[in-house]
Amino acid sequence: MPIATPEVYNEMLDRAKAGKFAYPAINVTSTQTLHAALRGFAEAESDGIVQISTGGAEFLGGQYNKDMVTGARALAEFAHVVAEKYPVNVALHTDHCPKDKLDGYVRPLLAISKERVDRGLNPLFQSHMWDGSAETLKDNLEIAAELLAQAAAAKIVLEVEITPTGGEEDGVSHEINDELYTTVDDALRTAEALGTGERGRYLLAASFGNVHGVYKPGNVVLRPELLSDLQRGVAEVTGKQDPFDFVFHGGSGSTNEEIATALENGVVKMNLDTDTQYAFTRPIVDHVFRNYDGVLKVDGEVGNKKTYDPRSWGKSAEGGMAERVTRACADLRSTGTKLK
Repeated sequence: MPIATPEVYNEMLDRAKAGKFAYPAINVTSTQTLHAALRGFAEAESDGIVQISTGGAEFLGGQYNKDMVTGARALAEFAHVVAEKYPVNVALHTDHCPKDKLDGYVRPLLAISKERVDRGLNPLFQSHMWDGSAETLKDNLEIAAELLAQAAAAKIVLEVEITPTGGEEDGVSHEINDELYTTVDDALRTAEALGTGERGRYLLAASFGNVHGVYKPGNVVLRPELLSDLQRGVAEVTGKQDPFDFVFHGGSGSTNEEIATALENGVVKMNLDTDTQYAFTRPIVDHVFRNYDGVLKVDGEVGNKKTYDPRSWGKSAEGGMAERVTRACADLRSTGTKLK
């Protein structure tokens, strides 16, 4: 199947919300990690989301000039070709983009998709994220409203983060403190500025104690039940039941109970990066340790081409990451839910 069309992506999100499941959104930084994500979705018989952060796009752009748009565009074009060989629908998304990188990342990509749509094609990406969590909520929502209009014109879904997620992600960092919880007032202001779908569809990354990266138990207190308060508080004012499609950021290390509560309260997308990075890297390290003399030219020898050939360890890396993606589908209840 090809990369999801705008219509299919909207159907995916609608089905997830109605069915109380979510799609793993897997960060990728190479064609190999892309294949690992696609393979994991296919083996789980789950549709899914593949995403590229600003740092990932810079890496994909090559270390000679590190151009984010080139990197993201190139991998997206590659994905449009290879995804046809996988029996699932996959949406392409760009992850966290702060204010100082909008002009070098999201805005040019929006323009590329708008030009494609004007020619009768589908957009290159199906959704983009604006991370305004470092700005005041007023400034954040003003920029979000502008981007939402541009995204809607290009048949793209916008993701917005209105309050901080703790930890660090590609240079955007926030302390782990009591500010990591979105309030009903924050949600109401968001609905007032962006509407509840009539001005364009958007995904909402609300904060309920989320933290990026790896953290030890006890360092973070997740309160996914807070999402129910936000849904109810806005529904009482707007009259629209369950107005938000929520995103779960900082999901690595979450318990199954926390994930289940989040799903019941409207989460349709959960980001995974830390766990899948480890799942990809761990088999490589294992391969090197087990084949140390063959991988390296030890004591004047020439090594063993069969062990230092990138394909020898790359296949294991893909398999390790694919397995973690498949497990994420099970955790998020998306296994076996692919669109027919």
